[in-house]
Amino acid sequence: MKGNIRTKNQNITLTLATIALTYFGLLAPKAFGVSPPPDGCYPGLTTAEGCNALSHLTSGAGNTGLGWDALFGTSTANFNTGVGAGALVTNNADSNTAVGAAALLLNTAGIENSALGTAALVNNDNGASNTAVGAFALQNNTNGNNNTAVGGTALQNSTGDFNTALGAGAGTDPDILSNNVYIGDPGFPGDTNVISIGGIAASGTPYENTYIGGIFGASVNTGTALPVYVDTDGHLGTTLVNANGQKVRLRAPQGAQAQATLNEFQKQQKRITELENMVARLAATVKDQAAQIEKVSAQIELQKPARQVVVNKQ
Repeated sequence: MKGNIRTKNQNITLTLATIALTYFGLLAPKAFGVSPPPDGCYPGLTTAEGCNALSHLTSGAGNTGLGWDALFGTSTANFNTGVGAGALVTNNADSNTAVGAAALLLNTAGIENSALGTAALVNNDNGASNTAVGAFALQNNTNGNNNTAVGGTALQNSTGDFNTALGAGAGTDPDILSNNVYIGDPGFPGDTNVISIGGIAASGTPYENTYIGGIFGASVNTGTALPVYVDTDGHLGTTLVNANGQKVRLRAPQGAQAQATLNEFQKQQKRITELENMVARLAATVKDQAAQIEKVSAQIELQKPARQVVVNKQ
């Protein structure tokens, strides 16, 4: 239902855009502000420049082809933009944008794809809603949908869906599957539902330090807090398992253990505070007693009989 509403809204938006562009086109003056005037003022909101650009266009509207064979095969498709030699050359689907030589070169039926960079999404056939920014990004994607690759060769080998990769060489393992997020990490064979931030450095140089804001000093509810474990591969989790992947049973539930540890820590903190208060009270008592002793000593000195001088008479 949501998908239908989204499609209807997009269609309405594109229709309004077409009407607006047509309206302003009719109002445009015949004389141009630049000299010589631009060539290729074609009907249907079409712009074409370059050998064979949009040469098969029939009823398609709102297309722009700039470059050798740009949008060459587009006939009835709408709202496509191809800039660069061979950009969208076999395309006949709607709402694709390709900037770069051979960008979206083999796309035929995929819609709403965006490719920026040489050979970005070059092999895409009918995959939809993909975004590739960087030379050879998503190069081998053919049917995958909703992938996002930012960085040179990012997600180069991906053929799955809903993968996101950020950084040069991110998400490039040939056997990653779907629904993964990679930041500066090439991924690992068989990855599904994985988030990996530099687990394996795409640069080949291991990372040494990690800084993530919003953790240190942040409050966590003691009633739901869990301990976090990390293994030698840098994998994080809250549940311990053995080599076979079976959960390791602890003497008490992990949450209870965490609570017990927290309670013990709080008790120690309370005891330390009590001891500090006790020391402070003792110091004040000693100080008060010292003042009393000094006062008594002064009084004793005043009460001593005066010394008498004895004269030795001979």
